[in-house]
Amino acid sequence: MGRTEKEQSGNPMTEFSSSTKIAPTIIGEYKEKDELYDPFEHRDKTHATSDLGSVMHLLKSSLGTGILAMPLAMKNGGLVIGGIGTLIIGFICAHCVHILVRSSHVLCRRTKTPQMTYAETAYAAFLSGPKRIRPWANFSRIFVNAALCATYVGGACVYIVFIANSLKQVMDFRTGKPIDLRLYILSLIPALVLLGQVRNLKYLVPFSMLANIFMISGFSITLYYIFTNIQPFKDEMLFSSVEQLPRFFATVIFAIEGIGVVMPVANSMRNPHHFLGCPSVLNVSMTIVVSLYAVMGISGYLAYGKSAKGSITLNLPTEEDLAQAVKLLIAAAVLFTYGLQYFVPLEIIWNSMKHRFSHKYAAIGETVMRICMVMLTVIVALAVPELDPFISLVGAVFFSTLGITIPAIVETVSCWESHLGAFKWRLWKNSILLVFSLLALIFGSWMSIVDIINAYDKETV
Repeated sequence: MGRTEKEQSGNPMTEFSSSTKIAPTIIGEYKEKDELYDPFEHRDKTHATSDLGSVMHLLKSSLGTGILAMPLAMKNGGLVIGGIGTLIIGFICAHCVHILVRSSHVLCRRTKTPQMTYAETAYAAFLSGPKRIRPWANFSRIFVNAALCATYVGGACVYIVFIANSLKQVMDFRTGKPIDLRLYILSLIPALVLLGQVRNLKYLVPFSMLANIFMISGFSITLYYIFTNIQPFKDEMLFSSVEQLPRFFATVIFAIEGIGVVMPVANSMRNPHHFLGCPSVLNVSMTIVVSLYAVMGISGYLAYGKSAKGSITLNLPTEEDLAQAVKLLIAAAVLFTYGLQYFVPLEIIWNSMKHRFSHKYAAIGETVMRICMVMLTVIVALAVPELDPFISLVGAVFFSTLGITIPAIVETVSCWESHLGAFKWRLWKNSILLVFSLLALIFGSWMSIVDIINAYDKETV
C-alpha cells in the first residue's frame, strides 16, 4: 500500500500477482521448494521492531475502546457464559491470527516473496489453490481490502459516537441543559477533518503519545471506581437470556479483534519467527489482552450490574470532578486515535483512485476524498448515535468477517492440495470456524438492527 510503481516492479509478489494463471507444474515446483527459500532473510530490516515492541503494538491495537465495552458484554452473557465465552473467543481470535500469519509465511516461501500484506496473502492463496477458484484470486484481494476499509470505517464511527456520548454527559451536567447528542457529533467535524488530512504517520506520533497517556490515566481511574464499587453478585447475574447471547459474542469480537494490524506488525519484526510458536509474541500478547478483558468485564459488571453501558466510563458518577476528568481524558484519547484508526482505509482508498487524477490535481483530489470519507463517518454516526447496538453491529458484520471468516478460508485454500492433515482435520476445523462466524454475523447483526430500530422508535414517541 502506498508503494510507487518503481518499488512495485521490483517486488516478487507483484510479479507473481501480475499473472492470472499459473501452470500446475509451476505450483508443484513452488511446493517442492517451500523449505528452500527463507523469506525472513530477504526482508528489509532497517527499521525492524523488537519482540517487545511488537508486543506493545499488538496490545495497543487490541486495548482500545473495546475493553470499556466488556461490562456490557458480560451483562449480555452473564458471568458464567460471559467469562468462559471471553476465553473461548480470545482463543478463536488468537488461532485465526496464527493461521493467517502461518499461511502468509508458507505462501511467501511458495512464491519466493519476502513478505505479504493481508490482501496479498489472500490473493496468493487463491492463485495457488485449486484450479476452479484461481479466477477468484483478484476478487479475494479486492474483498480483503474492502473488508479492511469497512472495518476501520465502522470502528471510526464507533469512536465518534463514544466521544460525543462522553462530552454530552459532562457538558449536560455542567450547563444543566440537555443538548441533542447529534449536535455534539457535529461539533467534532473540524477536529475530525484535520486529523483525516494527516498523510504521514510520523505526524500522528505526538497524538498517539498523548492518546496513550490519556488512555492509561483514564483506565487507571476507571479501575479505581470499579473496584471500589464492586457488589456481591446475585444469582441472576450468573446467566442471561438466550436472546442476549448474540449481542455478547458480537461485542466481545469487536473488543478483542485487532487483526487489521497483525500483518504489518508481523512483517516489521526483527525476528519474524518469534511471532508464532510457544512462547511467542502472539501468545504473550493475546494472553495479556484476554486476561485484562475478562477482569474488566467481570469486575465492571459486578460493580454496575444491569445498568452497565456501552462504555463503562459512562457509568461513572457525573457529579464528581474526577469522574468527569476520566470521561474527558478517554474521549480525548479516542479523538487523537481517530487519525490513526482512519489512516489505513484512507491510504487504501486513495491508492485505488489516484490514477484517475493528473499530477496537477492529485493533491486537491486527495484532500476532497479525505474530507468526504471523514464526513461519511460523521453521517453514519448521526444516523446511528446509539453506542450499545452500534458496537454489536460493527463486531458482528466487520470484525467477524475480517478476523475469523477470511483467515479460515485462506488457510483452507492454501492447504487444499495436500496439507489438510489427517482425515482433513483442517477442513473440519475451519468449517466450524466459518459456522461460528456466520452465526455471529447473522444473529448479531439481526439483534443489533432490532435494537437500533427500537432506539429510533423511542425517539419518535
